[in-house]
Amino acid sequence: MQPDAAQTLLAALRERGETAHADALTALFEERDSLVRAKEAAEAANEAKTRFLASVSHEIRSPLNAIYGYAQLLERGEGRNPAEAGKVIRRSAEHLSNLVEGLLDIAQVESGCLKLARDTIRFPAFVQQVVDMFAPQAAMKGLTLKLEAPPGLPEFVRTDPKRLRQVLINLLSNAIKFTDRGAVTLKVHYRNQLARFEVADSGIGIAPEDIERILQPFERGGGASAERSGIGLGLAITQALVHMMGGELKVESTPGEGSRFTVRLMLSQPLTPPVDLPDGETPHLYLGRERRLLLIDDDPAHREALRALLEARGFRVRSAADGEEGLALAGAMQPDLALLDVSMPGMSGWEVAAMLRQRHGPRLRIVMLTGEAEQSGPVEEGTPISDFFLTKPFDFAVLLDVISQQLALEWPAPKAGGEPADHSGSAALPALMAVEALPHMDEIARLVRIGHVRAIEAQINALAALGPQAAALAERMRMHLDAFDLKALAALARTENGT
Repeated sequence: MQPDAAQTLLAALRERGETAHADALTALFEERDSLVRAKEAAEAANEAKTRFLASVSHEIRSPLNAIYGYAQLLERGEGRNPAEAGKVIRRSAEHLSNLVEGLLDIAQVESGCLKLARDTIRFPAFVQQVVDMFAPQAAMKGLTLKLEAPPGLPEFVRTDPKRLRQVLINLLSNAIKFTDRGAVTLKVHYRNQLARFEVADSGIGIAPEDIERILQPFERGGGASAERSGIGLGLAITQALVHMMGGELKVESTPGEGSRFTVRLMLSQPLTPPVDLPDGETPHLYLGRERRLLLIDDDPAHREALRALLEARGFRVRSAADGEEGLALAGAMQPDLALLDVSMPGMSGWEVAAMLRQRHGPRLRIVMLTGEAEQSGPVEEGTPISDFFLTKPFDFAVLLDVISQQLALEWPAPKAGGEPADHSGSAALPALMAVEALPHMDEIARLVRIGHVRAIEAQINALAALGPQAAALAERMRMHLDAFDLKALAALARTENGT
């Protein structure tokens, strides 16, 4: 029945006093309308996924074709020099890796499984590196790419560098993709622990009715933007990541004039600056005695690549193709750290790790390597059998940083640079701020007693928002929480609230 006819019928029933019949029909009409809307939404979702599958097929096949073609040229000794071919293969592999990670990110966000890290980064250098990545792409299109950042940005901030980089890359990539002339600008502001990133372009813009839709998975804007390449995941992932990091994403756009995407995030400053690891371009040796590493992985190519990279850093590396061989090597060489692939034929990585822990105790550091998205493993007698979990594919610099932390390695000091600032002073709070912080301190002390880690993190975040001094104290608390040193965290909370 058409809407007008339905309303006429309902009005007639009410005029005759048949209110009960009119109410029953109204409920039926509303249920029908709800079912129609659900059907339309499902059809739209299916259409979006169909477009996505067509796009992702292209995004996968193109780099695979490049990898396959250049691999054949290298095997035959033809074409470009090996270094150039290697660059093309690496870039294509990175594209595939980013695509797979994007799909996994969407799945993890929707299931609530995505976990955020908290690392210290050099803030100005980090932002500059992200912009530099897009300089060739902007130059090829004749665009002006600008970074506008005040000179007073803090040298170091704490965040999840992978996710923050992903947010900025997605926004800059989209801005360049949808801009044919003019400029793309990244503006960075920082005040009171709050960072604001603005990516503005002079591109085709977004229609008002499309702004909400493009933030959904598999969706792209209409009109000219629908003709551009892409699978419709970037902005959906960006919004999800920003929300997970406790921030907000705002979109402003005028069709035909350009768009502006603004991200606001809390980025706290560390209490003390980190000690930098040496640059990864050339081999540097750590200080002290030679460390022994055991690598157990059934993939020979992965074993050889890691072995060559680690030996160049001064480690003594022995490798094994399966668990039995690895256990025998461990008994003979007494390694300081073991790198174990989780999925291997025969004994799994977790089974090998459990036996290594039983035989060698906590002295042996164990790092698990896996291609699985879920970062969890078995626990033996209340203690995890591994010390760290690293998901493939990973950057060698990340692995090196993990090994350095696990073995407490010391590296040669940089040849240049000023003296570090003196951070030995107290982080005591001013009297007025101490009054405001007192409820958070009491709650943190209470939560520590019951071990409610997520609630502790929320209270620390609330404390950091009170001001710079409170943020410094909160950062000390985060360091204890990250190390799961609840005893030290409780002591700090009691000290600051005067108990």
